[in-house]
Amino acid sequence: MSFSSIAKSELCRIQDEKNCCQLAELSAIMKMSGTIQINGKNGLGLRVTTENPAIARRVFTLLKNLFGVQTDIMVKKNSAFKKNNIYMVVITPDMGAREILVKAGILKEHADGTLGIYHKINSELIKKSCCRRAYIRGAFLGGGSISNPEKTYHLEFVTNSQEHAEDLMKLINSYNLNSKVIQRKSNYVVYLKEGEQIIDLLNIIGAHNALLELENVRIYKEMRNNVNRLVNCETANLNKTVDAAVRQIESINLIKEKVGLKKLPPNLREIAELRLNFPDVSLKELGQMLNPPIGKSGVNHRLRKIEKIAEELKDS
Repeated sequence: MSFSSIAKSELCRIQDEKNCCQLAELSAIMKMSGTIQINGKNGLGLRVTTENPAIARRVFTLLKNLFGVQTDIMVKKNSAFKKNNIYMVVITPDMGAREILVKAGILKEHADGTLGIYHKINSELIKKSCCRRAYIRGAFLGGGSISNPEKTYHLEFVTNSQEHAEDLMKLINSYNLNSKVIQRKSNYVVYLKEGEQIIDLLNIIGAHNALLELENVRIYKEMRNNVNRLVNCETANLNKTVDAAVRQIESINLIKEKVGLKKLPPNLREIAELRLNFPDVSLKELGQMLNPPIGKSGVNHRLRKIEKIAEELKDS
């Protein structure tokens, strides 16, 4: 089961007893995954389509609770492409589809009695904070998805209306988030790409188990990245140390061959002999071997002097 399916199954188990919140959620699901059907003289109908059986049952329950409508859930096999089954909840004209579509903010009744599709979010449905959360939850159930957090951070809502996408973006961003809208072919996508913001949105809509799972993955990835950075940093430092030691030994051997180490001042000869005998120790460790011991900067200063002498001998 995908991470999206897990999150949606969790959301479908939320028991919201307020009619206002149920209507806001139903409205969002209808806008995201509903299709209006015009049945000639018989009037208007609506079909909500989903690949998730839990969402189909959710729509069935919301319609029953809010409007007393007893719909059927139809299953369409999609074996030709070996994909999931398609679940459809159909509201027919005789079930009062027209009234449901108007109350859910899908259709708007004009002064002359005609109806038109209302693409924006009906502000009456999201007056309360609880209803705003319910609407975003419904939008996620109807047309949202979230990537596997172990691979990438990406949460999106896909809708066919630019007006609805922009309203949804504003609603999400009212919670101090930074969602954006892009066009993808004939659809509009509202998306979030930052792990922390996705966690905040999951909290807003009530997907707390999915939130905890994503948080665990995010912490693990952050720790792994920090370890990798430390390892890379230590590797780089080790490479620098090795390169410096090789350079120092080459300089000491050049002096040894050209004039002999006895020509060096006692303090330089002492450190040169130690470096030849202990090629893989750090500057700090070399300093501790001297009597009296000196610090890392003192050892570095002496070795630089030796390298300078070697350069002069090489040039001559």
